[in-house]
Amino acid sequence: MMHFRTTRRVAHSADNMFALVADVERYPEFVPLCERLILKERERHDEGDVLVAEMTVAYRFLRESFVTRVTLRPQQRHILVEYVDGPFKFLENRWDFTPLDDHSCEIGFDLAYEFRSRALQMLMGQMFDRAFRKFVTAFEARADQIYGKADRRVRTENV
Repeated sequence: MMHFRTTRRVAHSADNMFALVADVERYPEFVPLCERLILKERERHDEGDVLVAEMTVAYRFLRESFVTRVTLRPQQRHILVEYVDGPFKFLENRWDFTPLDDHSCEIGFDLAYEFRSRALQMLMGQMFDRAFRKFVTAFEARADQIYGKADRRVRTENV
């Protein structure tokens, strides 16, 4: 199983970053490899929404679609993405947004995945790994675009 974890400090509020990541329908506009995202279902709950989404990722001649359940917990500033259907044996992604002050936060990004097919793992594994490593950077760049670049930059770090 492949596993990737990073922690990154950004000069945007935890609430703004949570909202940006929770807006899954916008992913094709800026997320690496995301060609299409279809929101299939949305359940509203007091503690947050649960979405079912189908994402199509594409790279050169390769194209795969998969379905995930996305649990949004705005009070905890936590997002959990769980695998439902597609080419994976396992896929789980967690986002945590911890406020540092009113204008900055620490983002925790944790991803584990394994393809069903060993051939697909070999073929797509390196490409997925590179793309996933760019995810947090893509979200930070999108936040700069939407919310504006902060006058003071928070030092970013990867773990």
